[in-house]
Amino acid sequence: MKTLIVEPKDNGKNLITYLTNIFPALKVNTIYKALRKKDIKLNGKRINQNVSLISGNVVDVYIIDSELYGVNFQDIKTIYEDDNIVVFYKPASLEVVGDFSLTSIKKKDYTFLEPCHRIDRNTMGLVLFAKNQESLNILLDKFKDKEIEKHYICLCYGIPLRKSDNLTAYLFKDSKKSIVYISDEFKKGYSKILTSYKVIDTNKSKKLSLLNVTLHTGKTHQIRAHLAHIGLPILGDGKYGSYEINKKFGVNTQLLCSYSLKFNFTNDSGLLNYLDGKEIRLREMPFEQFL
Repeated sequence: MKTLIVEPKDNGKNLITYLTNIFPALKVNTIYKALRKKDIKLNGKRINQNVSLISGNVVDVYIIDSELYGVNFQDIKTIYEDDNIVVFYKPASLEVVGDFSLTSIKKKDYTFLEPCHRIDRNTMGLVLFAKNQESLNILLDKFKDKEIEKHYICLCYGIPLRKSDNLTAYLFKDSKKSIVYISDEFKKGYSKILTSYKVIDTNKSKKLSLLNVTLHTGKTHQIRAHLAHIGLPILGDGKYGSYEINKKFGVNTQLLCSYSLKFNFTNDSGLLNYLDGKEIRLREMPFEQFL
C-alpha cells in the first residue's frame, strides 16, 4: 500500500492523471480495476470513480508494487558475485535508489549493500554494488578516477557516417524540466561531455544501427541526448527520440543497455586488486532481434 498526499501543484487533477504522473509505468486499466474493487481510498474512504483531487487530499493505493512500477522481480538477475561485490541486471522502469528500487529490493538479502554508480530508470543493464564499506570506498574512488570502464549497447534510428567516432560537445541540465540540452560550442552553464561509439551492426533498409557506446564523462541523459544531437536517436526514447518512429517500430522503452563493466586499475586497490583487468558483461548482445 502506498499513501500519497496531494501537493498544491496537483490541485484539480483527476485521480488517474495524478497516479499515472507519479507512477509512469502504471497502466490505466489497472487503476480502473482497482477502482472497481474499491482498492483506492480518498481521505480514508473507499472510492470507485475517477474523482478530482484537492491539495492536501490523502490517497491510499492498494496496488502491488510490481504493477505500480511495471517491474517483474524475476527480471532482476545476479550476473556476478563474490565476497566483496555483486553485479545485478536492472530491468527498465526501475530506479537504482529510492523507496521502491533495485537497492531497496536487494538490500533485504544482504547485511550490507550499496550501489557504486547509477543508471537511468529506463536504462536496463548492469549495476555494480559493494557488499562492505571498504569495497564501497575503493569503488567510488575508482569510478571518480575513471578506472572502471562502462560500455552501453543501444539501437539507434539512423546510419552513422563513420564506423567509430569520438564525440565532444557541451551539455546543460534543466533540472526543472528534467531535460538536457546539447551544444557543439561552449556556453555559460554547459559542461563538456565526451562520448565514443563503435558500430556493431546496421540494417540499412530499416535505418537501424546497433552501437557500442563508451561514456568518458557521466552526465545526466548523456548518451541519449548526445546521440540524438548527431541524428542518431535511440529507438524507444520518448524524450530525445521521435514519437512517430518509436510508434512505427512498436517500441515504448528506450533500447539502451548497460552492457559491460571493465576494471582498469592504475594503482593499488587493496582487497579488490583481484578485479584488475576483469570484465563483467552480459552473455547475450541486446537488441539484435530488431535488426
